[in-house]
Amino acid sequence: MNEAQRQKIADGAGFVAALDQSGGSTPKALALYGVPEAAYSTEDEMFDLMHEFRSRIITAPAFNGDRILGAILFEQTMDRQVNGMAAAQYLWQHKKVVPFVKVDEGLAVEADGARLMKPITMLESLLERAVHQQVFGTKMRSFIRRADVGGITAVLDQQFAYALRILDRDMMPIIEPEIDVASAEKQQAEELLKQGIVERLSDVPDGLQVMLKLSIPTQDDFYADLIRHPKVLRVVALSGGYSQQEANTRLARSHGLIASFSRALTEGLRRQQSDEEFQQVLAASIQGIYAASTA
Repeated sequence: MNEAQRQKIADGAGFVAALDQSGGSTPKALALYGVPEAAYSTEDEMFDLMHEFRSRIITAPAFNGDRILGAILFEQTMDRQVNGMAAAQYLWQHKKVVPFVKVDEGLAVEADGARLMKPITMLESLLERAVHQQVFGTKMRSFIRRADVGGITAVLDQQFAYALRILDRDMMPIIEPEIDVASAEKQQAEELLKQGIVERLSDVPDGLQVMLKLSIPTQDDFYADLIRHPKVLRVVALSGGYSQQEANTRLARSHGLIASFSRALTEGLRRQQSDEEFQQVLAASIQGIYAASTA
């Protein structure tokens, strides 16, 4: 594990950019960017347009290690180039932004108020490629809709089992058990989730750490004990469908919790904008998310 990258994530001031929309979420992300589904006819064309969008973000002057600690990439982005260089290497060498890669293969059908990840069938080969490309860590997402003990237990058992395998490859796993921010049982689910995480952190070998990516909590500073836990490198928060302004406001009230926004980061960006307009909107978004993450 790259020690300079680990220290930046552990101690740096800033946030983690989530640029990991996959096949299921890409059409919506492109539509918000001003690219309708009629603009492409094949999956390859869709991913080419999405890579163009991501490259435009990554190469923007405001997207750099001064405010952005890390960036989570989709597997296809990791395998592509940005400005003639492998994407992960470009991030670290030119931007001083620590690269991560999304490793899950989507969500299974809901059971007991939760959606586990589908089995990650290509994990070992993906980790091998990621290590070769000097990627620091991984991210994998599950989804929790209700405060159901069985569902949350199953989510955490699966997440931590994969996390231990990722740690064995000397990579940093980001565990993301997202809770639906619209759930009527959100706060109760958060209580069960936090208890389950604390219990499973004891299974992480001494001297090793994981990262957590959680929904912004209902109660301010609710995850403060996880943020301080010696086996947690950093706790980041997803925007969960909140607007950028609302996500920033809520995030700023939980001290030590930093952003890992996707849709909220790209809010207001359009393909039709000039480079100057695009960069102005992105710079303002980065500054706002940075301020909320360092409040």
